[in-house]
Formats: sequence, C-alpha cells, structure tokens
Amino acid sequence: MRPIDDTSLTRDGKMLILAYDHGLEHGPADFRDVPESADPAHVFDAATHPAVTSLAVQKGLAEAYYPSYEDEVNLMAKLNGTSNLWMGEYDSAVNWSVDYAVDVGAEAIGFTLYNGSNHEVEMAEEFRQAQERAREHDIPVVMWAYPRGQGVKNDTKPEVIAYGARQALELGADVVKVKNPGSKTAMEHTVDMAGRTKVIMSGGSKRSDREFLQSVKTAIDAGTVGLAVGRNVFQREQPERILDALEQLIFEEASVEDALAATER
Repeated sequence: MRPIDDTSLTRDGKMLILAYDHGLEHGPADFRDVPESADPAHVFDAATHPAVTSLAVQKGLAEAYYPSYEDEVNLMAKLNGTSNLWMGEYDSAVNWSVDYAVDVGAEAIGFTLYNGSNHEVEMAEEFRQAQERAREHDIPVVMWAYPRGQGVKNDTKPEVIAYGARQALELGADVVKVKNPGSKTAMEHTVDMAGRTKVIMSGGSKRSDREFLQSVKTAIDAGTVGLAVGRNVFQREQPERILDALEQLIFEEASVEDALAATER
C-alpha cells in the first residue's frame, strides 16, 4: 500500500476530492437546477478552493480544461465510467489508461468497482492492471467501492458497504470511497474493515447545508479522512460557501455550527 500523506491527494493527512464525472454517469439532469454547473470551467474554478485536494474528472474534461488549471488544481483521473443510458448489469467502461492520464497531468487515479455485479470479476482484473501501473508511476489509487448488481440485495446495508471497503483493502486501493452507511457505529465498522486503506465518504445527492455537514462530521468522527463530493458542491449556486464550511469541518475540526457559520460569510 502506498503512503498518501506525502502526495497532493491529501492536506495534513485529510482530503476533499471534488468529483465531477456526473455528466457522463448521470447526464444533463444533474446540471438542471444550476445551469452554469454544466460548464466544466465553473467547476474547475471551484476546484481552486484551498479545501479541494483533488478534482476527479473523465478524460475529455481533463484534456480540454486541465491545461488552463494545472498550476491551481490537482488532477485525479477517473479512469472508468458509463452513462446512465446503459441498461445492462452494472459495469463501467475503462475510458483511458494510467499512462495517458499521467501524460495529461494526473497525480492520482480513481476507479469504480461494482462489487456484486455479474461483471465484478472483469472489473477487478481491470482494477489490478490500473493499480499495478499506478504503482509504477508512484501515484495513489482511489477505489469507488459501490456494491451493486445481481449479487447485492441491499446496497445501503452497512455490512455490504463494509464489505466493499474490505475489498478495496484486499485489492490494493490506497483510498476507498464508500456510501454513507447511516450511523457513526456503522462507519466505524467500515473504517475497521478497510484496515490501512483510508476511507472517505461519498457526498451523495444534494441535501440541506445542515444535513449534509452533519453527515460529514459524523463520518469524520468515525475515522474517515475526508470526503469525495460532487452534487453537494456544484449544485449550489455559491459552491465556495459550502467549500468554506467543509474546510472548517474536515481540516480545522470545527463543529457543525461553526462550519454552518462559514456558509453565511
């Protein structure tokens, strides 16, 4: 396992990944409420906020926009992804190689594994190839561990989420992104199952400031090292305000009330 505290993926051992692969994964619906969020430059601008340790995007956005931000944004290459139009068993196409991602400027890679899908075996093999190539380039590997598919009866069950975290450890991920299992105790169990693989929580669908920040605080208190968030940032008309709050919560260990105050400045 690669130590990540000496990489751009973290700040003081913690991280906030701004994920912006939603245009591929979810489509235009995710940009409807805040139309300017469909413009990648809008989100790249948000990623220059000091709270953001990495911006995770697909190949096309990296090629088209990252050159204008390479001095201000740490790039994570989200290697795989599939559109919401796909109707088959959960799977995810590998859209660029680690070598090409590094050439573009990536300092870390992200990879989705649908644990429990009928395609899990092939996806795990693809992850192995990416993980080993990332080791040769000495860059960190983040797994999006999303148990989904025919083998998963309930993808929100805490034990299923913990299983995904354990698979990330077993397969060699440096960091694992997991869904919120619903309680501090359940997240503590997930962190325990991940061993030395660092755990970050998925931001999920947009919620109120208080509800969202409370969920992040609970996850941090349970032992996670941060967050990978998209919609709860770019679906807000003033994303810098929630990033101010997240900076307080994640890096300054502030209370939810103090973090909320940061959104009102």
